[in-house]
Amino acid sequence: MHNNDWRLRVALAFTTVYFVWGSTYLAIRVGVASMPPALFAGARFLAAGLLLTVYARLSNQRFPQAPREWLTVLVAAVFLLVGANGLVVWGEQWVPSNQAALLAASVALWLAGLGVLGHNGDALSVQRLLGLVAGFAGVAVLVWPADGFSLDHFGGQLAILAAGLSWAAGSIYVKRAKPSTPPLMSAAMQSLIAGLLLGTIGLGGGEAARWTWNREALLALAYLVVFGSCLAYAAYVWLLHEVSPSALGTYAYVNPAVAVVLGAWLLDETLSGAQFAGMAVILLGVLLVSLPPLARRR
Repeated sequence: MHNNDWRLRVALAFTTVYFVWGSTYLAIRVGVASMPPALFAGARFLAAGLLLTVYARLSNQRFPQAPREWLTVLVAAVFLLVGANGLVVWGEQWVPSNQAALLAASVALWLAGLGVLGHNGDALSVQRLLGLVAGFAGVAVLVWPADGFSLDHFGGQLAILAAGLSWAAGSIYVKRAKPSTPPLMSAAMQSLIAGLLLGTIGLGGGEAARWTWNREALLALAYLVVFGSCLAYAAYVWLLHEVSPSALGTYAYVNPAVAVVLGAWLLDETLSGAQFAGMAVILLGVLLVSLPPLARRR
């Protein structure tokens, strides 16, 4: 591939990940305004899993072979999609999309913190330690209400913070498991398993009676299936093999900026002055833990 062609593909892939994943928080907020959360998320992953499976097979990617490979897929589905995405969807019933995206940016902080654990852990530099402290201080400022705590709202915020922890734990597990299943096929199987689990949770929780064929919610669901779970994830998987982790990690602080702009433009969401300060501190913390230490860059 010519160098200019490669650069164009990298630019297009980054643009897709930045803006599509940044917009998914708004789509989720629109969806759960009228749809039950578990069934909404379950329908998304079932549909996306079917589409990804067809594409992966057309690309001659094989299904997981060994039981260990299926175990890795199952753990990833539970932590990354059921746990992380499911908690974000549940939390956005009360939390505006712009705040949800900012809280979800804490995944970079969780990754840096959990990444030091175990015999294969990465050493925690002073720069990254400062980033962790700054990031979680920003989270505290963001979630601190000016007019007292509301358990519903605060519970939703905690759920989205827990979603970041679940995503980080699942990501580290998958990375250290070193699966041999092709990435898109693995994502397809994860999506199908997550769709079945979330659908079961929704049906068991009586959500079927709350399902409505709302036009806006169905459009949001279709957007999440096609763009959020298929197109953007495919771009992300390709970038994993083409650019450095520090470059790829920039999505963690670009996505919230996109979500804040879209939330203000389309849903009239706002942030207070204190919350803007919290946002700045969170993004500073994410930047510090995402970039290589200064000495290594030199």
